[in-house]
Amino acid sequence: MHQTRSESTTKLPITRKGTKYVARALIAHRDSVPVVIALRDMLGLAANAKEVKEMIKDKIISINWRQVFDYRESVQLFSILTVGGKNYVLSFTETGKFTFSESKESKKRLCKVIGKRLVNGNKIQINLHDGTNIIGTKSMNTNDSLYIDSDGKVSKHIPLSEAKEVFVIHGKYIGQHGALKAVKEGSAIVSFKEGSATLPLRSIIAI
Repeated sequence: MHQTRSESTTKLPITRKGTKYVARALIAHRDSVPVVIALRDMLGLAANAKEVKEMIKDKIISINWRQVFDYRESVQLFSILTVGGKNYVLSFTETGKFTFSESKESKKRLCKVIGKRLVNGNKIQINLHDGTNIIGTKSMNTNDSLYIDSDGKVSKHIPLSEAKEVFVIHGKYIGQHGALKAVKEGSAIVSFKEGSATLPLRSIIAI
């Protein structure tokens, strides 16, 4: 599936002028990057969609340790895109555009807890920002951060209330790092290089 260039999310760092249509991510298309745009337009690892399809056929592309089969598959925030042995993590610039940074970290990925509920056998299902779910513990709360390994296990849990550093993922301060000063009444007070701000908890992630 494709969409017109003007319909694509402004988070994609692509020019507004060019071919009429661009690839649309299979899921979360407003909050993710299709593999073809990641490799061709952002990382410069392919010249065109045909080359991306060849790379997929050669089985050298994966997202969060899962092999990619479609050039429109979604790379979501903080996902690990692996291409030929190199790892890239999706994040934001301070202008609110998606960006990839090469990372030596390939064994765990950062996730934000967006909800939790009891399931069969009184187990606690943790819902993560990228649509994945894991079985967690009572100590894991909405807005906390988890580092998940390639087996889907939690390697580190950061309660938001105890976080020292946060990253803004929505709103005016998107793409900025800040120091968490306090959490109260559904908001967080965050200190930046220049001043501080009170932000909704959904807008930040503890790192």
